[in-house]
Amino acid sequence: MSTNPPDLRPDLAPRARIADTARPGQPTIGMVSLGCPKALVDSERILTRLRAEGYAISPDYAGANAVIVNTCGFLDSAKAESLQAIGEALAENGRVIVTGCLGAEPDYIIGAHPSVLAVTGPHQYEQVLDAVHGVVPPDPDPFVDLLPASGVKLTPRHYSYLKISEGCNHKCRFCIIPDMRGRLASRPAHAVVREAEKLVEAGVRELLVISQDTSAYGVDLKHATDRGHRAHITDLARDLGQLGAWVRLHYVYPYPHVRELIPLMAEGLVLPYLDIPFQHAHPDTLRRMARPAAAAKTLDEIAAWRRDCPDIALRSTFIVGYPGETEAEFQTLLDWLDAAQLDRVGCFQYENVAGARSNALPDHVPEEVKQDRWTRFMEKAQAISEAKLAAKVGQRLLVIVDEVDEDGIATCRTQADAPEIDGCLFIDDGAEGLAPGDIVTVTVDEAGAYDLWGRLGD
Repeated sequence: MSTNPPDLRPDLAPRARIADTARPGQPTIGMVSLGCPKALVDSERILTRLRAEGYAISPDYAGANAVIVNTCGFLDSAKAESLQAIGEALAENGRVIVTGCLGAEPDYIIGAHPSVLAVTGPHQYEQVLDAVHGVVPPDPDPFVDLLPASGVKLTPRHYSYLKISEGCNHKCRFCIIPDMRGRLASRPAHAVVREAEKLVEAGVRELLVISQDTSAYGVDLKHATDRGHRAHITDLARDLGQLGAWVRLHYVYPYPHVRELIPLMAEGLVLPYLDIPFQHAHPDTLRRMARPAAAAKTLDEIAAWRRDCPDIALRSTFIVGYPGETEAEFQTLLDWLDAAQLDRVGCFQYENVAGARSNALPDHVPEEVKQDRWTRFMEKAQAISEAKLAAKVGQRLLVIVDEVDEDGIATCRTQADAPEIDGCLFIDDGAEGLAPGDIVTVTVDEAGAYDLWGRLGD
């Protein structure tokens, strides 16, 4: 049984899964969705609008009248991946509309692929629809083209991403997301809760709460109360926790008020899981990143979270090889990781990104040094993960089933595992009766570096 690789990209969403059957003559659009879960939600919104207008969704190029490529512009490597995907779509289909974060740089895209039909920026849904209309006019049949109650989803039916805000007010020097997606713009809490209710009614068992900065949710709305729901992350988490599904919080900055979420986790309203982008631990590196430089205080917060909710799982991402990072600063990061004992860790080697202020910083780290530090960092993170998972052998854990293959082996996740970016728990025997979305109790028999194996029941 394969295990999760240590270099799994923490910025990537699960692979989009499209299952649609076109009626004869129905206009059909293909979708390639790259980047993070927030971009996947944008793709779902675009496809939901298109389905409502009578378009079918094609899982391949050959069956589509045109293809939308939703791009990522987070790193230069992600930009290259996006250009490659656009080129592949052009070669296979020829009629391509580009949207997403890289769409904020239309000259860059058109310079590489001048034959694309249109380029739009992130969350510009109306412009995407206009471009599709210009290439493939809609031809709806209201008696046949029924839209699912929960809209078009690109994830398995039992879990769904729930975007609560757009944009970000931070000014991290290495990041251009605020330039592409703008400042924080929170959705009204009642609208988020209503969407969540509809998803749960449609069979979703796990809600994955996402944004650029989940902790800041509602700041721009001055935490206003509207229709009985207050726009504050603690109140929203409590409201979502009443719906009967697992609620998992992603991209949570460690502001002081995050400690108010921990009792909700201890009560079982919200999964005991926090995804927090710490990025580094040395105060000088954090200052050069233009991020809060209080790593020691963060260790105190982590200890308090674990005191109040012993089962909490902590995931984070880090950057190694940031401009000016010395060996001593990197060693501080390793020592901090030893002290923090995080459960799930992803790591990037620093890359310049066009438009990022960090490009102009002095003392850029050589590529071979970045690679060496990344390897050393991941070796330590893997050792911590291996020890933590070994301690779970013999425990009884709740898991959610993601897939049961033809051999009757179930791929599941514990409450400490988000889809595709964290580990899995495999049931090798007696899982034939399980189905995706089932939540069952498993006794852990075996542990690896990133994954667990177990059996149903005691």
